[in-house]
Amino acid sequence: MTDSTQTTKPKRPEFRNINAFKDLTTYRMVPAAWVSILHRASGAIMFLLMPFIIWMFDTSVSSEISFAKFTSVFNAGVGFVPGWFFKLIALALIWAYLQHFIAGLRHLFMDLNHDRATKEFGKSSAMVVLVLSLGLTFILALKLFGVY
Repeated sequence: MTDSTQTTKPKRPEFRNINAFKDLTTYRMVPAAWVSILHRASGAIMFLLMPFIIWMFDTSVSSEISFAKFTSVFNAGVGFVPGWFFKLIALALIWAYLQHFIAGLRHLFMDLNHDRATKEFGKSSAMVVLVLSLGLTFILALKLFGVY
């Protein structure tokens, strides 16, 4: 086979120092990068919403009256804030927990089996994390909003 009959692929651009104004619009992150960023973001969301988590736990287990108050927040809301807004906050917590947990399992698996941690495995396991966390969140969202 001669060089003239071979088709050459155009060389992909290399981004070593990303310019925020020129390169961010064309830069395409791999799924493993998205999982890494979302792992950090989900940890931050869970940390920032910790007072809401503690309030939910406290009011749901204190007594029957406090549990009724707890469920009325999700149904009727509080003051001018409607109940669906609290459901969205709870859904964000559900997603953050699932994303953080599943991505953490992925990181633990890759740490324990570092000899099998290839670029292909990193991409496929990142896609599994994204699909599982979003799929489970969608299923739980249906339950939270009363579809089933």
